[in-house]
Amino acid sequence: MLRRLVKDFQGDVLAIPGRLIALIFFLLLFLLPLITQEPYTLRILIFANIFVIFAVSWDFLSGYTGQVNFGHALFFGVAAYTAAMLNKYIGLQPWATIPIGAIVAVGAGVLMCLPALRLRGPYLSLVTLAFPLILLGVVKAFPDVTGGEHGITGLTRLSESRITDYYISAVVMTISVFIMWKLTDARSALVRTGIILHAIREDEIAARASGINTIRYKLLAFAVGGFFAGIAGGLFAHFMRIAGPSTLDLMLSFQAIIWTVFGGIVSIYGAVVGVYFLYPLMEFLRVIPELRILIFAAIVIVILLFMPEGIAVWIRDKIERACPRCKLSNVWWRRTCRACGASLY
Repeated sequence: MLRRLVKDFQGDVLAIPGRLIALIFFLLLFLLPLITQEPYTLRILIFANIFVIFAVSWDFLSGYTGQVNFGHALFFGVAAYTAAMLNKYIGLQPWATIPIGAIVAVGAGVLMCLPALRLRGPYLSLVTLAFPLILLGVVKAFPDVTGGEHGITGLTRLSESRITDYYISAVVMTISVFIMWKLTDARSALVRTGIILHAIREDEIAARASGINTIRYKLLAFAVGGFFAGIAGGLFAHFMRIAGPSTLDLMLSFQAIIWTVFGGIVSIYGAVVGVYFLYPLMEFLRVIPELRILIFAAIVIVILLFMPEGIAVWIRDKIERACPRCKLSNVWWRRTCRACGASLY
């Protein structure tokens, strides 16, 4: 059994450069506090971990099913406010408020999905754009409950230590990304949702004609996307110790889109790369505030001009080569497939 696991690990991870890089990245992520415990660095990485969950959840929903959502901040904000109110008014701790907030965000996802059953393309995107604005109006209409413009403050911390906060965010991010990656893996023998989501994105009418219940899978996509975006919102609220109107800001939704497209849409790992590249970059550019946005915009434009599929996908295509016969990934310097022996050129 152990020998088989080692063999599978060597064939499925060590032999594929992209997966090997991902393994090294996550190992370094968990070893980082042994290298530096500087509070500002850990703070940046905690936010990056939270926003990775948020961006990957957008890629799961909009990238893989084609249901382009411009109001993804709705799930983030619903969960943040739910967690904040449960903590502030009932006294529940973060280990309870964050999952409950995520479940409420699933309800918001199902509600947002209802227009998606009849609308497509830009019409769906515009409708989803309206949902965070509606909730923002509700927040401002009941300031005694929601705190109005100031939000709900004084929430319980995730933990008493910045290092513990970091590990909580890193563990939750790793588990969340892995689950969404498996749900979208078209080659998975255990979970078949990936190939179905791909089919819906490519041609929903053809998918329905082939017997796929597209309504069920759209609901699933909105529910899963809402759940993990809600996890991110709950973590954010308790780490910042506040849930305010900024959690429903439309710019937050567009940031998720920028991060994902920059790294590589419809890939899961592209959103991870996009957040870990762009978010720390924006923080480090605070030393030159007058040029910060200009440099950020220039980098995004240049990358998308020369790497239109995203920087992570571009790098993967350079270091991996797919076999034309069995479609298995091989390291770029191989001339024949490691599985079937077919020529890679």
